[in-house]
Amino acid sequence: MEIGSSQRSLTQFICLFVALLCGACGSLFGKETTPVLNSLPFVLGERLEYDMKWGFFPVGSATMEVTAKDPEFPDGPKVVRFSVRTNSFADTFYRVRTSISSTIDPTFSRTLKYEKSQHEGSTRREIVVDYDYEKGEARYLQEGNSLVTTKIPGPVFDPLSIAYFFRLHPLTPGSETKLPTCDGKRFREVVVRAGDRKQISLPIGRIYAIKTTPAMENLGGVFNKSPKGMLEVWYSDDQRRIPVRVSSKVIVGSFTATLRKAYPPVSGIE
Repeated sequence: MEIGSSQRSLTQFICLFVALLCGACGSLFGKETTPVLNSLPFVLGERLEYDMKWGFFPVGSATMEVTAKDPEFPDGPKVVRFSVRTNSFADTFYRVRTSISSTIDPTFSRTLKYEKSQHEGSTRREIVVDYDYEKGEARYLQEGNSLVTTKIPGPVFDPLSIAYFFRLHPLTPGSETKLPTCDGKRFREVVVRAGDRKQISLPIGRIYAIKTTPAMENLGGVFNKSPKGMLEVWYSDDQRRIPVRVSSKVIVGSFTATLRKAYPPVSGIE
C-alpha cells in the first residue's frame, strides 16, 4: 500500500468515525415531548474509550465523553467531546492529535456550537461553527480564513452531537432513517439502515448489538473508488445504545474502532 493512500484512508476513517457514529436513530423532529437530562440514557461524566486498528495493526485510540458547560449549573448546555490520537507506529507516517467538542442546548434538541482542533500530519486547523437559529444559518470560521455561512432549515445537529441524541430512541432492525446534520459548511441528510442484531466480541466481553450501515451513495472520497466498500456501525442493544464498534473496508484497507472501556460500565457483557 502506498503511504499517500494510507494517510488519506486513515484520515477518512477518523473523520468517518466521528460522523458515522450517528447510527440509525428514529425521527428527531416533530416530537411533542422534549427530553430532560434525567431521561437520557447517558450521564454527565460518561466516558467511552476505543482502540483503532488498520487491518491487524493498532494505529491509535479515541475517547468520547459527556460534560456540563458549567459544573455549577448542571441544567445548562451540555458538552460532548471526542478526541483521537495515533500511536507511535502510526506517528511515523501520519501523526494525529485531533479533538472535537459540541455544545448542545439543555434539552438535547439542537447544536449551539461545534469546535474542532485538527492536527493531522502537516494539517493544522482551528475551526468554530456557531448555529444561529433566528437567522437560519450556520457560521463556519476557520482560523486565517474568511467566514462561511450555510443555510439550515431548523434545529440541526453537528456530526458529533447527533451521535448522542439518537441514543434516546430504540433501534429497530430493518428500519431506514434520514439524518439531518450540518458541519458548518454543508447541510445534508444521510440515509442510514438498521440491520442485524447479533452478539459481537469486544475487549471487555461479548454483547448483543445492532448493525447500521449508511447508504454508500451518500459517501465520497475513498468510497467512490471502492466498488465493494463497506461501512458499519454497531450499537449495544440495551437502554444506553452505546456505539461499540465502527468498521470500514475500502480499496486501501480496512479499519476498525472497538470499545475497550466504558464508564459507567456497560451492562449485558458476558
